[in-house]
Amino acid sequence: MVGNVVQLPTGKALTIQAAADRYLDALNNPNTARNYGIGVRKAVEHIGAGRPLDSITDDEVGQTLEQLWGTSAVNTWNARRAAVQSWFTWCQERGYGGPSVPPWSKRITPPDSDTPARSKTEIDRLIGRRDIHLREKTLWRMLYETAARSDEILALNIEDLDFAGRRCQVKAKGAKAKTRRRGEARDDFVLETVYWDAGTARLLPRLLKGRTRGPVFVAHRKPGPGKVVSARDVCPDTGLARLSYGQARALLDEATATSGEGSGWDLHEYRHSALTHLGEQGASLLMLMAKSRHKKPENVRKYFKPSPEAIAELTSLLAPGTIQR
Repeated sequence: MVGNVVQLPTGKALTIQAAADRYLDALNNPNTARNYGIGVRKAVEHIGAGRPLDSITDDEVGQTLEQLWGTSAVNTWNARRAAVQSWFTWCQERGYGGPSVPPWSKRITPPDSDTPARSKTEIDRLIGRRDIHLREKTLWRMLYETAARSDEILALNIEDLDFAGRRCQVKAKGAKAKTRRRGEARDDFVLETVYWDAGTARLLPRLLKGRTRGPVFVAHRKPGPGKVVSARDVCPDTGLARLSYGQARALLDEATATSGEGSGWDLHEYRHSALTHLGEQGASLLMLMAKSRHKKPENVRKYFKPSPEAIAELTSLLAPGTIQR
């Protein structure tokens, strides 16, 4: 028996919904599919799921972006625009036709980060307070001295630490996988090295109390019944689970809040503060990039926020009679 011949839809017959489904199904990275899916699905809903792909104009796409995200934060606008642009480019490359993001609907340059840089005195005083637990003292000092991202440090296990070299390797943001298989373990990614100094070196042994394996920073309680936790995220000796980002953020906020919950410091401020202080001490842009592990100079610039005192000291070099030798 000869089966029925089914003609695949051409670009003219393809609806915008079908084009979106094909594009999202073709994305191999689940994180990309999830993030891009937000923008693509919203655009489909706004334009009309049943409309033929080739009936949509560039200006309609631009108007859709403006109406959906025109008043959103810059990063949100750029992310949604990039998703829609990637989708329509994918369609055109496969012969489906369709519109493009119009030239007048441009990507916006992100503003400088508004995350403040705390003074070294403020940081030292906070970590030196007697009411602060040793775990938080160690975490905050390590974040400051490594200038690492908070999730990188919270993800560390004791086995990752090089105590003699005062360094460790972290799985960085956007780390590249060594393999193409799914479900990669931490060591299947390209790791990056961060360094700490004497303050962290003094606190770490006190915090670990002889522990030689498991998460460096653990919660004070064991995970509740029914909660699934990976083996890497539980101390095999105490049964305590890894301290989460949410818990760590709440503890810092509680210790520094000035007018109720949410008014305290953010964990990311230690990274900003460390890079600012190194810059004020004369570290070159290349050295700051090496410390922060940024790949682009403009990204490091967002973190460098010299204090008014540092600017005033720099300005004093312009005073009459000042001679540089």
